Amino acid sequence: MNALTAQVQAMEDAYAKAEIAKDVDGVMVYYADDVDSYMSDRAPVSTKEALKARMAERLAKDSTHTTPTFKVKELFVGGDYMTEIGSWSDADSTGAEVDHGHYLSIFRKKGDGWECIREMAVSSMPKEKEEMAAEKKKPEM
Repeated sequence: MNALTAQVQAMEDAYAKAEIAKDVDGVMVYYADDVDSYMSDRAPVSTKEALKARMAERLAKDSTHTTPTFKVKELFVGGDYMTEIGSWSDADSTGAEVDHGHYLSIFRKKGDGWECIREMAVSSMPKEKEEMAAEKKKPEM
């Protein structure tokens, strides 16, 4: 189980590195073609192509330069499927945490590796703090 946890953590680290670099194709390596993605305050997305379009738009608009971190908490494996429960956080350029939450990813075995077929993530930050943080980021006129 330690080897599998290390393998999944390496996938999460590669995802974060690609997101920081705004490398959409690097992020998409994580996903299966038939992925379904459920995120806070957004409509669900089905298919890798639809998720890629959403990711490309989000990364192109992102001017916050946050650094994401993902941490594997638990893995549940059964045959050719695995469920990961993890936590995530985003830090600003000073290293201060600006958001954090939890995620659940379901993987399907593919060759010697895994591909994400379902994901769900939520922020644990109270809505008021999110709104206050967004207000602080708005440029003054």
